[in-house]
Amino acid sequence: MADDKIIIEFGLPIKGFSEGFPVENQPANTSGSMNNVRPTDVLEGRIRLGQRPPLDKWGAGTLIGGAEQPVVAMCIVSSIE
Repeated sequence: MADDKIIIEFGLPIKGFSEGFPVENQPANTSGSMNNVRPTDVLEGRIRLGQRPPLDKWGAGTLIGGAEQPVVAMCIVSSIE
C-alpha cells in the first residue's frame, strides 16, 4: 500500500481566462483565476504556460500629443471581406 500513488490530471488553461461560469461549469481548458500567465510561448510558438512579461510605463506620464510626447504618425486600418 505504500507504493500507491494518487494521480490527478487536469488540462492546462490554454484557452485563457473565463470568469463568467461557476467552478463546476467552467469551460474546458480555461481558468477562473489567472495572474501574469500566457498560454503560448512567444519565441517558439509552442503551447505551454509561461510568465507574461511585465508592462513598461510608456512616456513620462503626460498626455500623448503634449510637448514631451508629440504625435509623430497616425494610420487607419480597415479590412475588406
